[in-house]
Amino acid sequence: MTQLVIIGIYLGMLLCLGLFSSRLFKGTSKDYMLASHSIGPFLLLMSIFGTTMTAFALVGSSGEAYKEGVGVYGMLASSSGIIHSLCFFLLGIKLWSWGHKHGYTTQIQFFRDRLESDRIGIILFPVLVGLVIPYLLIGVMASGVVISSITEGAFESSFAAYDYGIPPWLGSLVISMVVLIYVFFGGMRGTAWANTFQTIVFMILGVVTFVVISNKLGGLEAASNAVLEKNPSKLMRDVAPSDIERYAKSYKSWELMAKYNYATRIAKTLTLTPDQKAEAYKAFKPRMPNWQTKAESLFAAKNKLYDLTNEETNKALLKQDDRVMPDPFPENWKTELMTHHDLKEYPRKSNAEKEKALLIFAGKIGHPEKDFDPNDPSKGKKWTIKKAIGVYRASNWAPDAPHPMSKLVFLTYFFVPLSVGMFPHLFQHWLTARSAATFKLPVVAHPLFIMIVWVPCVLVGVWATSATLNGIPMFPPHFPANAVLAAMVKKMTSPVLAGFLTAGILAAIMSSLDSQFLCLGTMFTEDIVVHYGGKDRFTDQQVVLMARLFIILIVAITYGFSLLEPRRVFTLGVWCFSGFSSLFPIIFAAVYWKKLTKAGAYAGILVAIGSWLYLFREAGYALKPNYTFLGMMPVATMVVCSAVAMILVSLITKPPSKETMARFYPED
Repeated sequence: MTQLVIIGIYLGMLLCLGLFSSRLFKGTSKDYMLASHSIGPFLLLMSIFGTTMTAFALVGSSGEAYKEGVGVYGMLASSSGIIHSLCFFLLGIKLWSWGHKHGYTTQIQFFRDRLESDRIGIILFPVLVGLVIPYLLIGVMASGVVISSITEGAFESSFAAYDYGIPPWLGSLVISMVVLIYVFFGGMRGTAWANTFQTIVFMILGVVTFVVISNKLGGLEAASNAVLEKNPSKLMRDVAPSDIERYAKSYKSWELMAKYNYATRIAKTLTLTPDQKAEAYKAFKPRMPNWQTKAESLFAAKNKLYDLTNEETNKALLKQDDRVMPDPFPENWKTELMTHHDLKEYPRKSNAEKEKALLIFAGKIGHPEKDFDPNDPSKGKKWTIKKAIGVYRASNWAPDAPHPMSKLVFLTYFFVPLSVGMFPHLFQHWLTARSAATFKLPVVAHPLFIMIVWVPCVLVGVWATSATLNGIPMFPPHFPANAVLAAMVKKMTSPVLAGFLTAGILAAIMSSLDSQFLCLGTMFTEDIVVHYGGKDRFTDQQVVLMARLFIILIVAITYGFSLLEPRRVFTLGVWCFSGFSSLFPIIFAAVYWKKLTKAGAYAGILVAIGSWLYLFREAGYALKPNYTFLGMMPVATMVVCSAVAMILVSLITKPPSKETMARFYPED
């Protein structure tokens, strides 16, 4: 309950800040959307950094480092530090100067003038909104997961289905409403102030989190040495031989268990006698969850008691791993044996692990603060539903196969940070700058700030792979990546500190949600309603009202999507950024290539989004976290295809008029 109170106080302070900033609102649409171009260097740095450091950077990076290793930092953090600042310098200053000169509020207004196309907004608006919504979804999903994880056991009897803590759907709803309220009333000024406050909060508390967890694990060296000993592949791009050997042994043992369960429960071709079981238990030393079944499966294999065909063996593997059984069953799998790679081509059944865990461990699940036996506290506390699911996954699902990070995948990750060049909310933040000199501090300090945030998050995720508590591994196999950071904070800190640290995580999440909500409201009113409805048709107050109403609609849509089947935050983030990156050639050419034509831009946009949609579908709509195309990150193909289409079509179509060139390049 302590954590919940602290989170509530923090959210209340944030609302007060947003409502206070609304008292400075001048009542104009320009002030609501751009804070009247009054933002100075420090506020610009903090608001830009807070906007780019989302749940992807904190929750996502920790979870991805837990799954993939320390290489995550090299893939995105180091490249982002350089590429983001280059985009601020090469694009931000130029676009700010044109926006200040010609009165732009959104990207689409710039593209209309530069490309001499009134209808560019009809194509670009749904594309940008469609890409921003998954970006918003990352924050809304992550906030619910974090609050739910940190508040386990906070209530005596309420929310039993969510381990007596705040349900993820309710946590996401509260965060969405808080952000909506201060954006609704405060506009860009409230957003900039809130971003600055929250950026300071999450940077300070992020460092505190890192120091506390590091000390609990015995210090930097001890925590890293534990990973080197137990999971060395997490500290390198290749796979350590010891990890390959450990995996091969684990997978073989899991295969035997799958065959045993199928033979005894489904095919009914095998039944061990009580004497055989006793002999199996005597020979089996480890006492991990489900050890009896493992002992029996090894005994049956040792004594050659299995009598399964290849088809039955493959069905056993699919069933044991909770995979969807193909119907009709493929002919090749009736004669050939599946590898682990083949097995993973079939999706897991939705919520199968929860249903089975609740059935198997019904007697162990209860309030996490209550004893199994009130008369004998030594038997421990009751299990949460999350723990029951974790034990089920660890004891029933196939072990994760270690895999190297290919050089081509690593290098093509560098295309992902190009997305900042096309972020509509970042464009809007650029336009709030007081002068071109305001950009100096963000260009210099942004890479340093990225390092301060990403290094601790990635290291915490890597350490989580080998962390122990009282000699017991802290995280069982198949632990949800999105919950790693919150679980580390809860398990390794005091309730008071955990509350403050959770507030820091939520600060990072909300510091990006607010800018994106405001940006979409601005785009809707300026690029669609006002532009096509007529500038003189609406008053400033009506424009602000329409922006606010559209923001409410977007919040509702995003929240609705967050209730659907969750994805890994990092994976969904990479796909979202890849879509924006695929549009980067358009914005870069619009600024620096005078021969870019309207038709060339249209071709680039259509090819970018077409390739994104195709590859996103091929990746199972972000359900395949390690999906590659031609051995590379899909974003590389998107960017190249978009650039080629744009260049080829621009070269064979009519160039922009001299008037347009004179407007944007008067020096020529």
